Amino acid sequence: MANNRFPTAPANAAVEQGDALTPRFDANGLIAAVTTHAVTGEVLMLAWMNAEALEATLATGEAHYFSRSRNELWHKGATSGQVQIVDEIRIDCDQDAVWMKVRPQGDGGACHTGAVSCFYRAIEGGKLVRR
Repeated sequence: MANNRFPTAPANAAVEQGDALTPRFDANGLIAAVTTHAVTGEVLMLAWMNAEALEATLATGEAHYFSRSRNELWHKGATSGQVQIVDEIRIDCDQDAVWMKVRPQGDGGACHTGAVSCFYRAIEGGKLVRR
């Protein structure tokens, strides 16, 4: 897919200090997206966005991602009801990752397993413990 909305990233100083949104997508055309709950601050998920997903998110105010397993655009909550209303989007210093603060809708979940967060297990003593 051609990336018409986002210009090619300029030199590092302009990327790091400038005002232009120039996301640096990886070789697969993806950028990491960390999603947190806008009210609680809890990390809900880590997903991937391509240019189309980022454009759709900016245009609609609802989170869109790119599903690597299905190889398609994914409107979060379109089938589950767990739509994520975006309160804020930030991009990191070198513009290769985004952080979205969202308000989950539906049952408030973010994970396909039914958990509120995809990070519902801790590693303790080399074993997984549900939280």
